[in-house]
Amino acid sequence: MSDHEIVVEGLRKKYGAKQALDGLDLAVRTGTVHAVLGPNGAGKTTAVRILATLLRPDEGRVEVAGLDVRTRADEVRARIGLLGQHAAVDEELSGRQNLEMFGRLHRLGARGASARAEELLARFGLADTGKKAVKQYSGGMRRRLDLAASLISAPRVLFLDEPTTGLDPRGRTEVWNSVRSLVDGGTTVLLTTQYLEEADQLADHISVIDHGRVIADGTADELKADTGGDRIDVVLRDPAHLTRAAALIPGDPVIDEDRRMVSAPVGDRIVALIETVRALSDNGIEPEDIAIRRPTLDEVFLHLTKENAA
Repeated sequence: MSDHEIVVEGLRKKYGAKQALDGLDLAVRTGTVHAVLGPNGAGKTTAVRILATLLRPDEGRVEVAGLDVRTRADEVRARIGLLGQHAAVDEELSGRQNLEMFGRLHRLGARGASARAEELLARFGLADTGKKAVKQYSGGMRRRLDLAASLISAPRVLFLDEPTTGLDPRGRTEVWNSVRSLVDGGTTVLLTTQYLEEADQLADHISVIDHGRVIADGTADELKADTGGDRIDVVLRDPAHLTRAAALIPGDPVIDEDRRMVSAPVGDRIVALIETVRALSDNGIEPEDIAIRRPTLDEVFLHLTKENAA
């Protein structure tokens, strides 16, 4: 088996005059979660549709599970699962009936479809739903059923296109736990999302795309480090001291008046913390809180897309 289940090189797709994908490159390692982040219109869904053989590319090399998506589309479909942004299940049927229907569509036969439905209901914590119609499920339960349906054929590669859009925090956590269990079992997952926390929680590797191409690539820690490394945040009790405090903190401090905070990039975490505490104390400035932190993925995302727009 190859080290990579998905290989994309120079992928281009145009809708009329709009260039949706403009030389996209991706390499997704086997048995990992690879997140693709990007603003609306960046090309995320177009890329997934091409990888899932639902859309033909204009140019570029695209291989999934070692197969060319243009010349061997039927074989690719037999090896993949897809969970789109919108529910694919029938709300009037029960969870079991839905999964058995999908099993029959995948030619598992009545007995095979029933056995696969029972296995997946248990795997996703839905075995006790009995004959309850899907319309009575919570958002998280419904999305887990969608995920189960995408796994009817035991795919090697699973595409998740913004899988937790519209879910509350509990529902998102339920889906995240299900995705983790899939990867533990050897499935390779390509995840598109606008939730930065989702990528931080799940992804082994992240590609940030904008205007149809990759503008940054790496682990969450690597992307955060490239954005500027650690920062020191100093929250003051008295906002009148913000300007004085900023003058005492090395680097390039930024004042946030609404949060009564001064923030600046630092090199050595411990030295910066000790020197800042000493300088504030020597000058009679009382902090409410001091913290050293890494940049968030939100900050990385905003920094990268702002740079790309410049």
